[in-house]
Amino acid sequence: MIAAASDAFWNGGATCGKYYTVRCTGDHTGVPHPCTGASVTVKIVDHCPGCSSQLDLSREAFAKIANPVAGIIDIEYNHVKLLISSLFAFLVAGFEFLQRLE
Repeated sequence: MIAAASDAFWNGGATCGKYYTVRCTGDHTGVPHPCTGASVTVKIVDHCPGCSSQLDLSREAFAKIANPVAGIIDIEYNHVKLLISSLFAFLVAGFEFLQRLE
């Protein structure tokens, strides 16, 4: 799932491509009990100039953590470092090699 970052959060593009776990912490606009209790991990893929919030979640991401009717919610978020590891084999001149990419 994806999100856009506000001017302050964007940090000149430094957050683009980074992952954050986001959780709803409460109501911001008067909707009672907007939070689902779930959290969602989003990838920052865009800049949201002028956004008053820290993160502008995609509809899918927002609906996972809160009632969409709420529109604006209080959140907490944490940066997530993803370790992507791949294992592949290849053949060079009749010799088989196994390589791990990290």
